[in-house]
Amino acid sequence: PQSSEKARTFVHAFLKRSMPKMKDEAIQDMLTRKAIILEHYPKKKTKQKRKKTKGFTAKQRRELRLFEIEPEQQRYAIFLPLHELWKQYIRDLCHGLKPDAQPHMIQGKLLKADLHGAIVTVTKSKCPSYVGITGIILQEFKHIFKIITKEDKLKVVPKLNNVFSLELDGFISYIYGSKFLLRASERSAKKFKLKGTIDL
Repeated sequence: PQSSEKARTFVHAFLKRSMPKMKDEAIQDMLTRKAIILEHYPKKKTKQKRKKTKGFTAKQRRELRLFEIEPEQQRYAIFLPLHELWKQYIRDLCHGLKPDAQPHMIQGKLLKADLHGAIVTVTKSKCPSYVGITGIILQEFKHIFKIITKEDKLKVVPKLNNVFSLELDGFISYIYGSKFLLRASERSAKKFKLKGTIDL
């Protein structure tokens, strides 16, 4: 009958559109068996590349004076609460700094810890004028520490060729600046060697 021929033509055309990869012989074979499983070919989605947000350049940061501390804020007393917060942060990090704690474990954690707020002293230096400088670390950069002293003086101390000490709850740790030439964010992922020859 004419209606069945139309139906056959329609089904054949429908299958051709639905399964473009299938040959006519295979479609005809499916029609004779009267068992049709339609396959779906989803369109490939093109991944859109995310644009990285660009931060300020070093020149722009200098021009905007982002890291400069205003003279009226260069007072030791202002940053004492920061030091108290730092002490609590280290105690929590080292589980209380108990007397039976292993020194190398504490040392390893201190090397990766954030030092903003720590009171440090320059104990050794190739430049004698740096020896004895004591104060709270306000800023840490790759090559320098910015330290505020009790005399309300902001000192810029290079890490290179300097040895720093910090004391907390009777535990004294030494930082060899020449091996510490990293940004604070980079130190958390670095593996430090606790043994070996260390010099200025």
